[in-house]
Amino acid sequence: MIKPSFAGQFYPDDFGELNKEIEDSFKSDFGPGALPEKRKEKKVFGIVAPHAGYVYSGAAAAWAYKEIAESRFAQTYVILAPDHNGRHLKATTSLETWDMPFGPVKADQGFIKELLSKCDFIEEGRIIEHAIEVQLPFLQFACRDRLKELKIVPLVIPSAIDFEKLAVAINEISEDCCIIASSDFTHYGPSYGYRPFSVAPKERIKKLDNKAIDCILKLDSKRFLKYVKATKATICGQYAIAAAIEIVKEMFAKKGRLLAYYTSGDISKDYTNSVSYAAIDFR
Repeated sequence: MIKPSFAGQFYPDDFGELNKEIEDSFKSDFGPGALPEKRKEKKVFGIVAPHAGYVYSGAAAAWAYKEIAESRFAQTYVILAPDHNGRHLKATTSLETWDMPFGPVKADQGFIKELLSKCDFIEEGRIIEHAIEVQLPFLQFACRDRLKELKIVPLVIPSAIDFEKLAVAINEISEDCCIIASSDFTHYGPSYGYRPFSVAPKERIKKLDNKAIDCILKLDSKRFLKYVKATKATICGQYAIAAAIEIVKEMFAKKGRLLAYYTSGDISKDYTNSVSYAAIDFR
């Protein structure tokens, strides 16, 4: 059983407070403005959602999870995330259950064991990664009508891997999964060691992010990674996003759709240090 390591930091550790903060994220000015409606039969292949503290990124996450809440329930939710702390030399997954404030979240053990057998660049191990953990309360909230059936495949991707092979393997294992790529976008300012410009940071951060987002919406993982490398853009989940693009393409997704975009600077009105958040879905 994996105990939450970031409850009380990135999100509340109390059930009631957590539920209120998520509801407030949906209803906020930066969020979709309303709670999810009833689930429909439309299918969402995947989303990109941020993983910062809910006070900043919760509204963007709400946009993405509203799509999950209002779409067909998936047999498995595959959560792709970066390695923020350098704990993993290889792509890593876990068979353990996550003991979250909203209740346990089970790993899809059958799916994971088959994935390990198909992809020798993935290993099983202990995961302590906020980019995965902060997704779970939003996923539980979005799937509260099917909580007992909810299963995940957590996958930390610390570096470039064979994204095409991963995509084929996942789609061979299940035709009924939904992909969640956990990523924030540009981390700008001295706190992040990234300050490629000092004039008009708000406008130039947005321009920098928009070019990366355009690659994602066009499902062009190679151009996306090439752009990140060329600009040194501080998109922490670049490999998770690249993997997600290849997986949803294998599912015959047609395009991505930008649901929301803003920065922490838009909230604090201070762009000295700023992190960007985007919500994207794939259909």
